[in-house]
Formats: sequence, structure tokens, C-alpha cells
Amino acid sequence: MKLLMFRHHDERRMGVAPGDPAQDVVDLAALSRATGATSLPADLLGLIEAGDAGLGLVRELLALPPSTVSPHVRKLAGLELLAPLDPPRGDVLAIGRNYGKHASESAQAWGEEVKPPTVFSKAQTSVTGPFDDIVIDPRISDQIDWEVELGVVMGRTALNLEPADAMRHVFGYTVVNDISARDIQNGWGGQYFKGKSLDRSSPVGPWIVTANEIPDPQHLRLSLRVNGVTKQDGNTADMLYPVAQVIAWLSIGMTLRPGTLIATGTPDGVGFARTPPEFLRPGDVLETEVEGIGLMRNRMVSATVPAER
Repeated sequence: MKLLMFRHHDERRMGVAPGDPAQDVVDLAALSRATGATSLPADLLGLIEAGDAGLGLVRELLALPPSTVSPHVRKLAGLELLAPLDPPRGDVLAIGRNYGKHASESAQAWGEEVKPPTVFSKAQTSVTGPFDDIVIDPRISDQIDWEVELGVVMGRTALNLEPADAMRHVFGYTVVNDISARDIQNGWGGQYFKGKSLDRSSPVGPWIVTANEIPDPQHLRLSLRVNGVTKQDGNTADMLYPVAQVIAWLSIGMTLRPGTLIATGTPDGVGFARTPPEFLRPGDVLETEVEGIGLMRNRMVSATVPAER
């Protein structure tokens, strides 16, 4: 299932986008109200926390006669999609340098030895919608960079997992663009959290694809385009540490809760490592895509600078 959040008359609603490619969305909130299924959670975080019973209720709603479901079907093209988890459960957990070529390009750009993968986090407030504009304020940063990543959404509480058990705890997958302010990231002695947490800067979406639809997350193409020009083109097969190992490592001594979002790393092709370096500017259009999940499109816009007094 492709599970998503959208806005309808200033109300956040949960939906399902059937079909491939998705063209319609079943308004689960409207359908549940019409049928009296009042136990349906209000959003995707609540649905994830409801476990198997939550997904079971969604399946029951979708299995109703077409005459019952069809009045609550909306065209995808006319909807304002929101980040599927806004906020996720806790800050976003992220893996840096989890692709060999990206680790190498980063080391070369920074004039240092190749380092192993690292764990950092992104503030909840950095999450924005899959088609939202992203504000660039040069007073804060003039080195805004891109990173396409496979996002993993936890579905069960996990602690001290073995890799062989990790995938049973996954609810589904989404697309993440780990937008990074490189000057902040590398300033003040190194500030990954701050440099990757600017408000409403990192798109997530366009939906969460449930784990049963992606039996092997290690063979997915990731790509990112700026103004139609491909900047990143990689595959999750190139991860130094696959999804199962990432989850297991994160769970050692640290509880992962349902709704936790994990960004699993980016392939090579980021802007700061190019010669000369490239950074995003107002007017640029980002297209961020992961095979089998979906595509996000975001426009970079200039911050509104208040008039001087």
C-alpha cells in the first residue's frame, strides 16, 4: 500500500494511493466516517502505532463494495500532499557516508582520509512536504546542498536487534532528501545536527510504501535532478551497510520506536564535492526519486527579507 497524508479544507487526512502509477487517492478519513469505522487513527503515525490492527482496518475499508468506496476517491493530481510523517517519532536518524563513492568524494573535498559511516540526527522541524517550496535565506547559509536517500520507517519497537531480525520491524519505505547547509555543517567544529536541521528544509514522501511491496530494499535505484540535470544516480546495492545492519546498529542500547524515520545515506554526486562546488539557488527545481517508491519535486525560493526600519 502507498499510504499518505494530504490536506483537505485545512484538515490533515490520511489516504491510500492504489495502482501503479498512482492516479487516485482513497480518502480514508471520509470513508471511515461514512461507514462508522471510528477506530481508524487520524494520521499515519497513529496507524503505525496501531500495528497490524491498524493496517487490517485499512484493508477492510478498501475491501468494501466499489459503490461504497468510490464516492471517497479523489484525484491525486488535485491534492496537496503532506509529509507522511510530520513529525516522525523523535528526530530523524541518519547515516552519513554509507556509500563508498560518496565517502570518497567527501574525503577528497574536505582534504581528509576516508572515514567510516557515521550516525547523526535531523530535527523533526526539518521535515517538509514532497512538493513544498524550500526557502533559501543567504543570511543563514549560501551552501545549500542535496542528498537523495532511501527512508526506512520503523513499525515495531526495536532494541538490541540482530541483523537477521531487523527487517521484521520495518513498516515501510519513503524518499528523503537530506538537504544540508554545508557551511553550517562544517562550522563551529562540525555541526551535522545543526547543518542538516534548517526549518522545513528536507522533503519526505510522497508516501510510505508498506514493506510487503518492497521485499528487497537493497536493489533500488536512487536519482536526483536539479533543473532536469541528473546529479545523483546510484543504487541501494552500493550501501556499505545494508538496511538490516543499519537498523541493528542503531538499535544497540537505544530503543527505536514505531514511527521512527531512518535516512540510510546518499550516493555520490552531491554538490559540495563537485569541481567547482555547486549549491542550490532560488528558482532551482529538485526532483528526488527512489525506484519502487516515488518522486518528489521541490522548488527553491528566496526568503522574504523584512524591510529595514
